[in-house]
Amino acid sequence: MSPNSRDSLAEEFLRYLAVERNASPRTLKAYRQALGAFRAKNGTPWKQCTPDDFRDYLFAIMKRGQARSYVRLQFSALRAFYKFLTERKKLRIDPLRQLQLPKVEKKLPLVLTRQQIEELLAAPLKTAKQRAAPEWMPLRDVAVMELFYSSGLRLSELAALDVEDVDLYTESVRVFGKGRKERVCPIGAPALEAISKYRSNANVHSGALFINKSRKRISSRSIWLILKRYLRHTSIPISISPHKLRHSFATHMLDRGADLRSVQALLGHASLSTTQIYTHVTVERLKKAYAEAHPRA
Repeated sequence: MSPNSRDSLAEEFLRYLAVERNASPRTLKAYRQALGAFRAKNGTPWKQCTPDDFRDYLFAIMKRGQARSYVRLQFSALRAFYKFLTERKKLRIDPLRQLQLPKVEKKLPLVLTRQQIEELLAAPLKTAKQRAAPEWMPLRDVAVMELFYSSGLRLSELAALDVEDVDLYTESVRVFGKGRKERVCPIGAPALEAISKYRSNANVHSGALFINKSRKRISSRSIWLILKRYLRHTSIPISISPHKLRHSFATHMLDRGADLRSVQALLGHASLSTTQIYTHVTVERLKKAYAEAHPRA
């Protein structure tokens, strides 16, 4: 089988993911890289690969010291590809079906305390504005962080929001998550107030909700840099990513009695097991509080 025909199967699979499964550009890029990485190590035609080919590949990756999460991501792509081959291309035996992968080491998400969240959200209006920045920019930054924490959005979801996605009357935001799945998330009063104040001052009435000084949609990287900048003006001793605000949202919801299914829906998790990691955080916090406060702990 020629290299081109081998590649054509991978390309057809990626088209299937994009068109029929509505996969995000990020997923397509990761799956393309995973298929290419295996192909670089093993030139056997896709339909002739055996379980031993994949065991050897797994061993080679593990030997390089790659994280277990990376290994599982690579094989998630390969397994999806071979499922496609068995269902669409009449491959009789899936060589990956019996392959055992190393379990992922579950690290508990790092979350901020409510006091740390309050300090971070107050930082934009207490920090000197950058000289070239428009007057409305600190208000935008408050709105970005308030909405992030208020609704538990993903970074990419926040950057992609349009003005029409926020409904001030129903106090909610419409979000298109992974696989373009739509969900509606409530917005708290402080976030709604921050958004209204920013929009009024920045004269934002349509199109992208959050804009830069050139009045174009703000990028995910810019949101990351906003958070990083204000973090330096707080007493928070740890380095945090925007995703930590999402972690904090979920954990604080559970701390205050929200049920797991509701938090799953708000976060847009397809699987409840993904959300359950936050219950472990809450239990650990309860244990710590018990140990510190109970006289016979």
